[in-house]
Amino acid sequence: MDADELRAVLRAFEDAGVDYVLIGAAAMGFHGMVRATEDVDVVVRAAAENIDRIRNALRSVYAGDPTVDEIRTDDLLGDYPAVRYVPPAGDLYFDLMTRLGEMADFNSIEAGIKETGGVRVRVATPAARGTVCGATSRSSDSTAANRSPTRSSSTASSRSASACT
Repeated sequence: MDADELRAVLRAFEDAGVDYVLIGAAAMGFHGMVRATEDVDVVVRAAAENIDRIRNALRSVYAGDPTVDEIRTDDLLGDYPAVRYVPPAGDLYFDLMTRLGEMADFNSIEAGIKETGGVRVRVATPAARGTVCGATSRSSDSTAANRSPTRSSSTASSRSASACT
């Protein structure tokens, strides 16, 4: 994953006023728990105007990419609220979600602000990772989250492991 490219997208999200929270391995990296990943998992506020801001932000980074228009509001607000966006270079991709089953959404994921290269990034806490990933996370991830100083005693629920890798 190209850190400069990711930072450019996160800056565009900030500039456009996108309501989002990073989860998964990208979020873990902000907490010093680095793990290789090919994707960036992003939970976004489920609102049509927020999804418009996401498209505008991505257009500002990936000018001329017609696949940005394939990020449809109806999809992200529908029954299966996840869309994968693959930028033109194809070596980084974004999994955009408005909720994780019945278990979590933008409003329920514990998050904090981290800064990287002058960009403020909303990142799930390690405690939230345990809640989001539940029983399907890898044992090494659970161990890392449990060692975090911000660990809470929230109960974990199970979900697809896709956002936890």
